[in-house]
Amino acid sequence: MQWITRLIDEFDSEEDHEVFLEAVKLEMYADKVFCFSPKGDVLTFPRGATPIDFAYAIHTRIGNSCVGAKVDGLRVPLWTKLRNGQSVEIITAQGQNPQSTWLDMTETGKAKTAIRRALREVDKERMVVMGKALLQTAFEHIGKRATDKSLELAASKMRLSDSKELLARVGSTEVRPGHVVRLVHPEVTSADDFDVDQASAVIGLHEGQFLDRRPCCGPLPGERIVGIASGGSGVAIHAIDCPALVRFEDKPELWIDLHWHAGKHAAVYPSSIEVTISNDAGVLGRVCTIIGEMGANISDLAFVDRKPDFYKIEISAELNGIEHLHSLLTRLEAEGEVASIKRRRGYKLENAPHN
Repeated sequence: MQWITRLIDEFDSEEDHEVFLEAVKLEMYADKVFCFSPKGDVLTFPRGATPIDFAYAIHTRIGNSCVGAKVDGLRVPLWTKLRNGQSVEIITAQGQNPQSTWLDMTETGKAKTAIRRALREVDKERMVVMGKALLQTAFEHIGKRATDKSLELAASKMRLSDSKELLARVGSTEVRPGHVVRLVHPEVTSADDFDVDQASAVIGLHEGQFLDRRPCCGPLPGERIVGIASGGSGVAIHAIDCPALVRFEDKPELWIDLHWHAGKHAAVYPSSIEVTISNDAGVLGRVCTIIGEMGANISDLAFVDRKPDFYKIEISAELNGIEHLHSLLTRLEAEGEVASIKRRRGYKLENAPHN
């Protein structure tokens, strides 16, 4: 109401009413962005919209297959915010699928809804493929084959709709491969407790490729991972939620679907934890003893901060997987002298003062 009253007052005081009305129109559309398609069509978006919003405004198929964009003839990243009057051309590629980070790069409801729908479909298919590979490995370990009949039997016993749903749940780590093996072959005591060779720790690598576990996120067995082709035969392994993956959003050709091998891994994967402990005699020794009792090896230790009452310490411990890490954190958190504890990613011990 106040806005309308202000407009009336300004209208009465303005001599050139046409100029005033034009200014009002601009104010009303201040939160909008008008862009042109290559054919000259005008599309309207909320301010902050990106080429991804533009692609989905044209057609869902265009949005799902979008790999890049040109704005006023120049190639720009997909997260570029569009401005008034720009001409936008969408670049597509067959086989491209939306990325989860697109949800944070879009403003329109149409784009977000289409992305979520596509992600669900793509993710399920990816999990089915991963689940099949994991079950084949688990069955082969006991000298059996993961036949369609055996998978249907397991799905029936779990009251799932079909074997595809079973594979998707295995691929998403909701169901362990060993559990499926035991449903089909109950004589097997444990299909999960076998040692995994480090050379075959990750499923999805091609012959001749070697993995590079990145320190920015330090992925552990049991976590969802993705590979980024890094040139030559190297593949950088990242946790699926690693912030560094944003750099590769516009390079879908580098992404590789990967999964940790099912089973028991050796405790050889360094993971950093930050511990704040009371500055009392014997406390640090007690923490180190607990880590050893939990089957982990300390590969490095650094004092990050020292206060009269507390020490903040960075410890690099070699673990066998994410469950091992969670168990260790829970065990240390139960100690009365431990004020706080958390996993630390991307921290380099060599940059901290050593004792």
